[in-house]
Amino acid sequence: MPSKRDRHEVLRRLIRDHNLHAQADVVRAFAAEGITVHLATVSRDLTDIGAVKLRTSAGGSVYRLAEDAVDGSGTGQLDDTLRRFVVGVAASGNLAVLRTPPACAQPVARAIDVARIGGVIATVSGDDTVLVVAAEGYSGRELADEFALRAGRAPERDAGISPRTASLRSVP
Repeated sequence: MPSKRDRHEVLRRLIRDHNLHAQADVVRAFAAEGITVHLATVSRDLTDIGAVKLRTSAGGSVYRLAEDAVDGSGTGQLDDTLRRFVVGVAASGNLAVLRTPPACAQPVARAIDVARIGGVIATVSGDDTVLVVAAEGYSGRELADEFALRAGRAPERDAGISPRTASLRSVP
């Protein structure tokens, strides 16, 4: 049985060399290397090495390494991820709000975190929404415009309903 460190190196290579769609695929790939592992070990190892599951253009998903998600400038994969997954961008105060299809917010937030974009202090992802918190001296609108452009979308402006008007309309 290889050490944890050796197993992690093998796992990184397997993820880079193969399209592994599920943890069972990872177990089989390890077995092909002569390494026996259990699903619980695979789950921990995937977390330990920073593997993320990204959607493919065919609608499936595949494991990728977060460290492979950026080029030397830290923005190559970010731009691709934004173009693939972001369907809407808005701003409020010091927040940029990025909308994605269901289950796509986490890869977007991770790509932003890994790229270390100036002016971003934090990201929070849900299922289909990413909140990007602007650092002091930046506005949510500046970040929203930046992400919209990177996603190949025109920056969005006021949708015609203010938050106050919308909340007043929901009062019975």
